[in-house]
Amino acid sequence: MHIISKRRLREFAVIHPVAREPLDVWYRICKKTAFESFAQLKKAFRSADKVGKYTVFDIGGNKFRLIAVIHYRYGKIYVRHVLTHKEYDRGLWKKE
Repeated sequence: MHIISKRRLREFAVIHPVAREPLDVWYRICKKTAFESFAQLKKAFRSADKVGKYTVFDIGGNKFRLIAVIHYRYGKIYVRHVLTHKEYDRGLWKKE
């Protein structure tokens, strides 16, 4: 999969250094896997959920949330937000 954009992951990891390793693991798994459907992605990321047009990943033992739009047909993952659990719960990302 082609991930757009890794910059958001790096920027979040600067603010939350404990997220660096789990975000890197997520990135490496997604980069090397050509997911063809949500069902296939769910096998790799059991805690992933669909929320409207978004796919939400639990990162770092449920401490962080990565919110993405995935186009399986084109092999692209668009990282929309990386949030703390508290930021995610506020729900402001849903208004985008």
